[in-house]
Amino acid sequence: MNDLNRRTLMRGAALTAMGLGAGAALTGTASATGTGRGHGHGHDHGRGHGHGHGYGRVPRSAISIQLYSLRDLLAVDLEGTLEKLAEIGYEKVELAGLHGRTAKQFRAILNRHGLRATSGHVGVSDNWQASLDDARTLGHRYIVHPYANFATADEWRAFADQLEPAGEAARKAGLQFGYHNHAHEFARLPTGEVPFDFITATDRRLVHLEVDLYWAMTGGVDPVSLFHAHRGRIKQFHVKDRAADGSFTDLGTGTIDFPRIFSHGHEAGVVEYIVERDTQPDPLKTARVGYDYLRRVRFRRR
Repeated sequence: MNDLNRRTLMRGAALTAMGLGAGAALTGTASATGTGRGHGHGHDHGRGHGHGHGYGRVPRSAISIQLYSLRDLLAVDLEGTLEKLAEIGYEKVELAGLHGRTAKQFRAILNRHGLRATSGHVGVSDNWQASLDDARTLGHRYIVHPYANFATADEWRAFADQLEPAGEAARKAGLQFGYHNHAHEFARLPTGEVPFDFITATDRRLVHLEVDLYWAMTGGVDPVSLFHAHRGRIKQFHVKDRAADGSFTDLGTGTIDFPRIFSHGHEAGVVEYIVERDTQPDPLKTARVGYDYLRRVRFRRR
């Protein structure tokens, strides 16, 4: 089974296991205003996080997209799809596989279209050093473990014990190593323990967090509470919206109050806002809507 198919199956299993409830964790509609209500306006004049009227913004340089969202298009036309992302305005992408290319070949394709792969999803494995070498070739800043799920606390402990050595090796390679959550990390095990606690018990200097906002909320967790608990450790957001029935939807069309979450981004330590939608009828539309939403969203600076 290849990495993308495995990831698809694992994500489907996570969604099935958690169900489509957790509506109590949602805090409002995802409009582009600082309050989560109304429609909002304003133009970005390239001033980074903004300074007027106590509002912030997402800098263009902080916007990325997880290429898993476009996996079917990439399998058919890799170069053409990446070219379209660049035309939308993306400067950064996060990888989830190399689509049959070597790291050197993929880097050359990205370069041709003015894109940088600043991050990549790669599972910790016996071939970790080879993965780090590829990440350096690709120009990554971050390398992120995308998924883990175990039935027992002992298995989670054993997995968490692998993270610090992986992070130390990444640091020696000039990279930062992170962990990407789904929903099940927040569910209690039969022993009463919570898997996310095993992940976050690791050395924060070696293991940062890439918080998937959709999956955190599906797991019944307010992302802002994670920011308070892990201040400065959350370097990356997966920005993914949630429809009223719990399904995936394009940014700004669902129920997650992103302005409220983003207003606490400095507490998190966020550097990258990564657009993602696990399943989508029109991947390029998802990419365009997500980029446009992040360009126009305004939020109160706290």
